[in-house]
Amino acid sequence: MDRQPPRTTSNEIDLYIRTYYSLLRSTGDVRVRAFEEAHLYSASSLHTGALAPEPDLAAFAYSAGRLPECFHRVRRIILGQSMEQLARAGFPVTTWQTVRTRGRRRPLRWDGGANLAVFVASASDIDDLIPIVAAYQIEWNKLHVRLVSSRLEGEALLALDDAGLAEALGTDVGGVRLLRAGLGTGWAAGLAGLAEHELDLTIRLLDGSFREYQRSAQTWWKAIEAARPELMRRPVYFVSSNTHSLANLLGGYAFAHQDQLAAFLRDTNLEGLGPRIDEALASTDETVTSNLLYYGLRAYIAASPAERVAAVQEHDARVGITTIESPARIDVAAQVFELARLDPRHMDPRVRVPGMEQLVRSNAVIVNIDYPLGMAAYHHLAAVTTGLDEIRGMYIMGKAATLNARVGDVMISKVVHDEHSGNTYLLRNALHANDVQPFMRHGTVLDNQKALTVRSAFLQNRSYMDVFYREGYTVMEMEAGPYLSAIHETAAPQRHPKGEIVNLTDGVGFDFGLVHYASDTPYSRRQSLLSKSLSFFGMESTYACALAIARRILRLEIERADGRG
Repeated sequence: MDRQPPRTTSNEIDLYIRTYYSLLRSTGDVRVRAFEEAHLYSASSLHTGALAPEPDLAAFAYSAGRLPECFHRVRRIILGQSMEQLARAGFPVTTWQTVRTRGRRRPLRWDGGANLAVFVASASDIDDLIPIVAAYQIEWNKLHVRLVSSRLEGEALLALDDAGLAEALGTDVGGVRLLRAGLGTGWAAGLAGLAEHELDLTIRLLDGSFREYQRSAQTWWKAIEAARPELMRRPVYFVSSNTHSLANLLGGYAFAHQDQLAAFLRDTNLEGLGPRIDEALASTDETVTSNLLYYGLRAYIAASPAERVAAVQEHDARVGITTIESPARIDVAAQVFELARLDPRHMDPRVRVPGMEQLVRSNAVIVNIDYPLGMAAYHHLAAVTTGLDEIRGMYIMGKAATLNARVGDVMISKVVHDEHSGNTYLLRNALHANDVQPFMRHGTVLDNQKALTVRSAFLQNRSYMDVFYREGYTVMEMEAGPYLSAIHETAAPQRHPKGEIVNLTDGVGFDFGLVHYASDTPYSRRQSLLSKSLSFFGMESTYACALAIARRILRLEIERADGRG
């Protein structure tokens, strides 16, 4: 049996966590400067240049990509758990503007001026946000000093090319590109703000109680139940993934509109993919063709979202797929798939398994949610499991950092150590390398791995990762541990333990699968901090994981319908 791994945080990280939680107990605003010293000396692997006088533009870009583009105008951040709670505290957020970030799905409201309201779904939102904001402020102020010293401002600053700006900031052209990536479409306003003022942010936490997190998750689940109450009494396969993979594979909108999407790719030549669609169609390569169509569909919808989202959802509804966007104003969308109504003619060819005609006899549904962040996974799954009569399968698919593989590879774990509970979970994983590898052309699938559920991307350092790497932990992610704590409670008569080895290899009462695709390589810092999505390159691993899950659900349900299950 695997022995318990060593301490899950370093002394520096422990001090940092204790510092910001103790300060946030205050009922008033807390200056981010109060966190800075603990942040600087935490030696975060994502902010290795924190103590250097030179700007760490990679860390700034990473942080800025996880904050809204209006953030250069924000001076106060208010953390709350509901509209009502924020309103009672004097922040009428129902009248504020909804804003989003590129790197996090987190509900945000901005008053158009200095105030930004952030909705927190669990302690993980705090663990994630505080280091991001601290890193942003530290690096902003370094950049401000450089620009003040250069005596450049206004139109003269904005007129500089990348080489001129690199000289003013004391960096290279690559650093300027990182800065551009971080500031995004707000580049000009953000650069002007960097030159104009020093940053001195404040944060106020209205409430961060476990009870409120649970209440919020229960409200979310009740909104999903209310959308399709007749389906929630049926047997359920629960999936935590995203809102495009299963819908594309099982709904078939892209294949039903193949000519239209191929023409769109040719006309736009998105990421130079125009010529590739004709090559893929001519070669009858199902993997490349499907990935191109799905990637093109995302851009196609973005070009005219109101009209095209409605068209896709209308098509999906005809084949038994219901999408519930942001139930109870929590930014975790849900989808319900009625297996008996799916149309195999429109499905991705790779998802079809023998006996598809038997699905018409199934009364089961798939409930798929857009994976929550960190401990929110525990609260959401606890709400789901108390609201369902029968769970036939549960499958977790997400992104992870890898210590031994490459971006785009797939990792399947049999051991998960959870930093939140201190538990090490031993699993019987229903998914294996040969379930995923047939759908991969470039990446590698590694099974029998060991995963570490971390509190936050920033709350780890090189020595911390080295200790776990020596223990064989190669997958670093944020949701598996909380999910497993909730799963343990579906079978055990008490709440999950703390600091124990929990053996789930005898089963949990339903089929269970866990799979991650690599989006980060922390030891390769340049790659991990470029603040960009996997783009088309990431389609292969994402859809290979989703295919493994979808095919397993369909096979299990066909066996049941055929009397073999």
